[in-house]
Amino acid sequence: MDKVKLLDTVERFLRNEMSPEEKYHFEEMRSNDPDIDLLVVEHSAFLYQIGKYNDTRNFRAALHEVHNHLTDQGIIKEAPPKALVRQLWKKHKRVMAVAASIAGITTLLIAGMVSYYSRKASTAELQQLSKKFENTERRVNALSAQVASEKITVDKAPTNIPIKSGGTGFLIDGKGYLVTNAHVVEGSSTVVIQNNRRQEFRATIIHISHLNDIAILKIEDADFKPINVLPYSIKKIGAELGEPLFTLGFPREEIVYNEGYMSAKTGFNGDTLTCQIGVSANPGNSGGPVFNKNGEVIAIINTRQTQAEGVVFAINARNIYSSVDSVMKDSSTNTLKLPVTTSLKGMDRVQQIRKIEDCVYMVKSY
Repeated sequence: MDKVKLLDTVERFLRNEMSPEEKYHFEEMRSNDPDIDLLVVEHSAFLYQIGKYNDTRNFRAALHEVHNHLTDQGIIKEAPPKALVRQLWKKHKRVMAVAASIAGITTLLIAGMVSYYSRKASTAELQQLSKKFENTERRVNALSAQVASEKITVDKAPTNIPIKSGGTGFLIDGKGYLVTNAHVVEGSSTVVIQNNRRQEFRATIIHISHLNDIAILKIEDADFKPINVLPYSIKKIGAELGEPLFTLGFPREEIVYNEGYMSAKTGFNGDTLTCQIGVSANPGNSGGPVFNKNGEVIAIINTRQTQAEGVVFAINARNIYSSVDSVMKDSSTNTLKLPVTTSLKGMDRVQQIRKIEDCVYMVKSY
């Protein structure tokens, strides 16, 4: 199906114009093709924004007509202005003020509603798993590490700026490209990553998607040594219900392992961008990879349900591909190449972790 016909089909589905048989076949196709499912979610948000914009224009036009009608009847009286610009301003200032207020409110509503429908979550029920730091925590931990190793390390953090938040990230290309959650690095001026040996590297944000809660970082540090081949791959298709999974992340200053299982193929309130996993997760796990038994990344941890123990939601790994496609449009970063094979299949878990842990980093946002 070409793209024009596919978009037409998606619009008919969203407008509930399909027959029951057509709707059944389309939902089958959607469940079997992650790209079509993502297109439905994105197009739904797009149509919502267009609808709100049209409503705003119609409302502004109606206000303008009412104002002119009241002026013609003499209910609204205005003294003749001394200049054309002033005349236009005085004539329409009430309408413009109302329209500007409505436009501002509408913009906020659109942003909020798009976020609601794409993530389908409320902050009261979900908790993002980025980590908050005390101002002195990083300095104390850095000094402790120096004492333990009897070495003086180079501090890559900006001077006199506290850490805003932190989380986890992992390499998607051995040349220094990482993925983490957008909410981990949102609003940061500087990003520093730290490996399991407490070495720090400076990184820059090259892509951020609030719709998917995904950010791609690039390590820009002469001390970083590229990895020729990553041991794991990024899987487009998620895990099966009950399939065993494991995670690595930085809720502490050292890397932490946890294991669990796939508990639902959709996320909070049926969100198709995410899945639900039964695993323990804490602040600092945001952006951490979720692996299946073969060492394939199937998701990225981003939230947990506040009122339930062990209910964690993770962004499906297929969304990494759409973010990488956006990055690849920039000719300066067209060398990014996702790993497509895993060398971890058949290994025991301890061996798998040893090969993976050097590719997983703590992310610190300043």
